[in-house]
Parts: sequence; structure tokens; C-alpha cells
Amino acid sequence: MAEHEIERAGTALSVSDEGEGAPVVLLHGLTATRRYVVMGSKALERSGHRVVAYDARGHGRSSPAPEPAAYGYDALADDLLAVLDGLGIERATLAGASMGAHTIATFALAHPGRVASVCLVTPAFLPGRDAGLAHWDALADGLRTGGVDGFVNAYPFEQVPEAWRETVEKVVRQRLGQHRHPEAVADALHAVPRSAPFAAAEDLGRIAVPAAIVASRDEADPGHPLEVGRTWADAIPGAVLHVEDHGRSPLAWQGGQLSRVIADVAAAAG
Repeated sequence: MAEHEIERAGTALSVSDEGEGAPVVLLHGLTATRRYVVMGSKALERSGHRVVAYDARGHGRSSPAPEPAAYGYDALADDLLAVLDGLGIERATLAGASMGAHTIATFALAHPGRVASVCLVTPAFLPGRDAGLAHWDALADGLRTGGVDGFVNAYPFEQVPEAWRETVEKVVRQRLGQHRHPEAVADALHAVPRSAPFAAAEDLGRIAVPAAIVASRDEADPGHPLEVGRTWADAIPGAVLHVEDHGRSPLAWQGGQLSRVIADVAAAAG
């Protein structure tokens, strides 16, 4: 596996590049790192794909943004463009979760020729939907003043079904421990929810490549409403919606199964 550092506008992005074949680029969610897209699965590499994954600005091993507010989706999409250009990738399948899915939407609308297909995992944004800024600000303040424990204390675990609560807290603690610059993650927690990846749901209709939407049922993942995933799938022409069976853990939490969805949409790109 090759490791790269790609610089753009004062930010150094930490990038991994593994495998050979049609390129797939993985984008993680807010407070996560590049590992938390396919959860360490190597199924994509084994199925003949070049897999590029990177830590978003301020996350993981990447450096902070040059300013605390510079975590909006335009900046995140420009980072993705820098990664593609830096690795000489003209077109790729893009797969991202939550913030990563929103970044892909912004990028695909701005640079349609660079996108072969998309897998948009647990989107949470719709124009006009309450962004829950007080919730995100509480998490940012908790992380900034109390570290991982402060974040956990501010996290609304009461909204997570008891059956999933222990797993969710374990994953939250694990991924927060992966950041070199937790103060930058706190900045992102404040800034990202104040940014919009597109102006209207109808804009998604301009994404004219093979698309898969992976949504989660609300009982397991209330922060990423199933209805939002359905709306994205309805808006993107030909998009296929994937949802776990009732009572099962979300597909977004199962790296091997998610990798198969990504591989299928990549194959549809030809």
C-alpha cells in the first residue's frame, strides 16, 4: 500500500492508495477517518479495484484547515479534486458516508466529467431540514473542553436503541482516538453542519451516472434518517436504494457487504 501526502491551499491530506484496476475513492463521515468507510475490508482490492482513501481536512492524519471555518463542502470538494489530480485519476467511482456522501454530491454537480459512478452512504442533508446545530455545537464544545470523554458526555445516546448503544459508544471512542488534531475536528463539528452541499433536492437530478444509495433504518441510526436516503434515491435518475433488513445492523456498518454494493455500482459504470 502506498501512502501519500497531497497538499492543497495550506492543508496536507493523508492518502492511502492500494490495489490495481478501476479506481474507487472512499470518503468518510464527520469525526471519522478513512478506515471508517468500508471498516478495513479489503474486498474491493481483491475484486480488482484501485482503492484510494483519505482523511478529510482536520481528521485522522491530515492537517487542520487554514482557518477554523474552512470546512464547508466547497472546500471539501476541492480537496477531493486535489486528490484525484495528485494521483493522476481522471474518473473514479466515489463512495462516501454522511459528510463524505454530501461532499461527493457537491463534487459530482461541479465536476461531472470526473465521476464514473457514486455510492452515497447514509446521507443526512436535505435543504430546509433542521440541521440540529445546537446538537453539533454541543459535541464540538464537549470535544474541545473534555476530549473524547467530553464528546461522549455530549452525545445523545438516549436516541440510540439500547440494543445498539454499547456498540455505538465503542465505535465513537475508537474513531475519536484516531485524530492527530482533535481541536480541528471540533472546528469541523461546528462548521460542516452550517454548510450546504447543494441548494435544492432537485439538483441531485443532475447526477447522471450509475448511483447507489445506502440508507439505514431509523431505529439503528436515527442521525441518518431513512427518509433522507429515500429522497436522494428518488431524486437521482436510476439510483438503487439499499437498506438492511428489519432487525439487522445497518449495511453502512458492514464493510464487506458495503464493498459489494460499491463494486456493483462501479461495474455499472463500465
